Amino acid sequence: MQKRNIAILGSTGSIGSQALEVIEANSDLFQIEVLTAQNNADLLIKQAAKFKPNVVVIGNEELYDQVSNALDPLDIKVYAGQNALGAVVESDEVHMVLTALVGYAGLLPTIRAIKARKHIALANKETLVVAGELITQLAIENKVEILPVDSEHSAIFQCLVGENLNPIEKIVLTASGGPFRGKDRAFLETVTKEQALKHPNWEMGAKITIDSASLMNKGLEVIEAKWLFDLKSEQIEVIVHPQSIIHSLVQFEDGSMKAQMGLPDMKLPIQYAIGFPQRLKSDFPRFDFMDYPNLTFEKPDLETFRNLGFAFNALNQGGNMACIVNAANEIAVDAFLKDKIGFLQMSDLIENCMNNVSFVKKPSLDDYIETDKQTRVKALELI
Repeated sequence: MQKRNIAILGSTGSIGSQALEVIEANSDLFQIEVLTAQNNADLLIKQAAKFKPNVVVIGNEELYDQVSNALDPLDIKVYAGQNALGAVVESDEVHMVLTALVGYAGLLPTIRAIKARKHIALANKETLVVAGELITQLAIENKVEILPVDSEHSAIFQCLVGENLNPIEKIVLTASGGPFRGKDRAFLETVTKEQALKHPNWEMGAKITIDSASLMNKGLEVIEAKWLFDLKSEQIEVIVHPQSIIHSLVQFEDGSMKAQMGLPDMKLPIQYAIGFPQRLKSDFPRFDFMDYPNLTFEKPDLETFRNLGFAFNALNQGGNMACIVNAANEIAVDAFLKDKIGFLQMSDLIENCMNNVSFVKKPSLDDYIETDKQTRVKALELI
């Protein structure tokens, strides 16, 4: 395998930090070309000093001097602002872009990377949620591979390798159920952000952990799966699997099912995406069946956790509806983390935006950008 130069967008977050560990363990195969962060200047400086990328971008322009002064002796180019974030991925030196930004922020840099014909390791599911049709079309036109980093989508992708002539009957996305699995609405009325941030199986950033607790994360994954694997909504099933050992399954037309299994560890799907089509040797902990003698499954509770149902509704409606859901959810989660609304009110807020923001059946990129703005304004008014 030829050495790959990687740009990591969002290197200071959970996925970005783990990706750097994977790259460090395979330094003969990967070189860090670009590192970016929005606000965490201290960690970005540390990462840059260690990995010596060619370019660093700090999204928050007020932090430019701090980063620039710290990295000046290392001869690393430092830029700031959102436009710089999009520009650096177009460099001829970049072979692959790992988009590990949180939320809507990942959309425009990913579009620029695809147009510059960079292969994408996608950890930012919101890019496909917001503008799936546009992104998949651009990837086809520019002959760019989108390699999923989410553990569930990586599992589906791995199950499909070698099966390209065999149609999918359905896929099954597994969900851990989060910290509130089995709880009723009365319990959820009073839960705190501290309780919601305690995920039973995965170490993740705050936004994705809250999304997991509300099942919105699984809803976003349903929409992402539609675009990644060219599926109809009736071909996507969600099942709760508390142990998070089976990461997802594919059922083929003969009834046969393939599952990808392993311990819950994001480093494996990260490594699979950046090393594809090779499986790279690793020293990750190995799964032992005797540690998990019982793997259990149950249906998701859509009455209590309404966000998953909203995602299926958005998928069926099409247009800009998933963009509305995503923007409303980002505002809702932020408000919940700031103690402005309760856990169940997040769903109320999303539903209200779905009913009141202008629906566009065949949106352009400008429509998506406008929808995102409109929805955020509406959601903040409602709060």
